[in-house]
Order: sequence, then C-alpha cells, then structure tokens
Amino acid sequence: MNNEIIWLIFALINFILLLGVYRIFGRTGLFVWIGMATVVANIQVVKTIEIFGLQATLGNIVYGTAFLATDILNEKYGKKEAGKAVWLGFSSLLAMTIIMQGALLFTPGSNDIAQPALETLFGIVPRVAAGSLAAYLVSQYFDVWLYAGLKKKFADDKYLWIRNNGSTMISQLLDTAVFCFIAFYGVYPFDIWLEIFLTTYIIKFIVSALDTPFFYLAKKFPRAE
Repeated sequence: MNNEIIWLIFALINFILLLGVYRIFGRTGLFVWIGMATVVANIQVVKTIEIFGLQATLGNIVYGTAFLATDILNEKYGKKEAGKAVWLGFSSLLAMTIIMQGALLFTPGSNDIAQPALETLFGIVPRVAAGSLAAYLVSQYFDVWLYAGLKKKFADDKYLWIRNNGSTMISQLLDTAVFCFIAFYGVYPFDIWLEIFLTTYIIKFIVSALDTPFFYLAKKFPRAE
C-alpha cells in the first residue's frame, strides 16, 4: 500500500476519532482532543515522508484536527470557548516540551534502550521549539478571530464551508509562515526554505479541504456540554 492511500485512510481515521470523541464527551472531548493533538503532532513531525511527489513531515493531519476542533467550538459554543481551547493546547505543548527536556537530562541506566529514541523525538533545537510554540499560538488565535468574523459576515448555514475553509486555510498559511521563519530562515538557502514552506502549506491545505464534510457532520450533532 503506497503512502498516498495510507495518508488518506489515516486522515479519515483521525477525523472520525475526533467526531467520536465529540459525540461521546461533548465540549469536554474537544478540549481534550486539542491538547492531545498538539502534543502528538509535535512528536509525529520528526518523521518525514514522500507523498504526492512532495517531501513532507508527518503530523499535519492530527495538527489539522486541532483547527477543526476549535472551529467546532467557535461555531457551537462561541469565540470565548474556542479561545480557552487554544490556551489549553498551547499549555499542553509547552508542558510537554519542558517535561521531556528535563527527562533527557537524566543519565540513562546501563541497560536503557530508550534514551537515543527519546533524544531523536524530543531533543529539539531551541529555534524549532520556539517556532512550533509561536506558530501554534499565533495561528490558532488568528483562526478563532477570523472564524468569528466570517460567522458574522456569512451567518447563514449555507456558508458553513466558507467559515470553516476560509478560517482554517488562511490560518494554516500563517502557521506555516511563522514556524518556517523562526525555525528555518537563514538555516537553509532561500530557495530550499521556500520549498519547505510551500510543500508544508500544500499538505496543510489539502487537510483543511478534507475536514469540510466532518465539520458539517459535527454541526448536526446535538449541542453537548
């Protein structure tokens, strides 16, 4: 099975799991999902894959589900609740970064097998860590603000796709720009930096488009607390 098929199935599974958590646990489930998704995405991002002829990092799918979750919160519970979820996700990511950096300081035992793998996953350089944290906070808050603005301008539910796609696709562009600038600008020649930026955003754009039918399904769910 090639990467493209696995990627599409993986995306479907991620979106279904998000809807399942929301359907069972309501608003609380969305808050928990956002915290989990931000942490898992920053672990998966260490792995690179080739998909649709592009070199890309893993993690874009589960990271995209965090944007979908905040859009659902914004749509059904309001801007304030979506903003609280953003801070929850940021706090989860920050706590994970600090805790795992501390864990790496311990001298491993003579029979330890985990230290090299943990260093690969969590031994991130300061610029990458700063870029990830800044990109998440800036883009997610922008997404919440933009979605609320689009909801006022396109209030009818026939424009639900505009609110969802417009806010997420533009926010993901901002997310990619902030992260790539802080983490990689000056590290690579500009043409390589631009290629990383474009390929990363293309994958995020595709994920944003794929989440649309799941957003419509979530809209139909009862407003559970």
